[in-house]
Amino acid sequence: MKLHELQPNEKLKKGKRKGRGPGSGNGTRAGRGQDGQNSRSGGGVRPGFEGGQMPLYRRLPKRGFRNINRKYYETINVETLNAFEDGTEVTPELLFANKFLNKNKAKAGVKILGDGELNKKLTVKAHKFTKSAVEKIENAGGTIDVIETKKWDNPSKKA
Repeated sequence: MKLHELQPNEKLKKGKRKGRGPGSGNGTRAGRGQDGQNSRSGGGVRPGFEGGQMPLYRRLPKRGFRNINRKYYETINVETLNAFEDGTEVTPELLFANKFLNKNKAKAGVKILGDGELNKKLTVKAHKFTKSAVEKIENAGGTIDVIETKKWDNPSKKA
């Protein structure tokens, strides 16, 4: 670094003290101008207001449909279950504890998908299974156990 490359540290620069007299350079009207809506306290327009023109969010067409009754399941593939040892009882709580799933996303429970191969004999408990997942778990010598959705308490909702 050379002497001509030195620059002041912007983080240490103090902010302008507005409305502190004419000597400050931002006195009397505090940089807001003489008159008008923005010179008043609380002045200005709401977000999205375009001066009376029809705002963009109202000009654009509304598209799609959002089902308020949709159930959000957190999904995991069968091949991921190979991480557990033979004879393990795989539960949603175990999957959350080992960070395979996010409990905040599992609003309605856990669903096991059938992507990949399973080489371990496991007892898998979940709320939903695809047909291919059931087939692969049973072919590997494991068993499935469907958890009733009403009985399961989502750990993310507790205290």
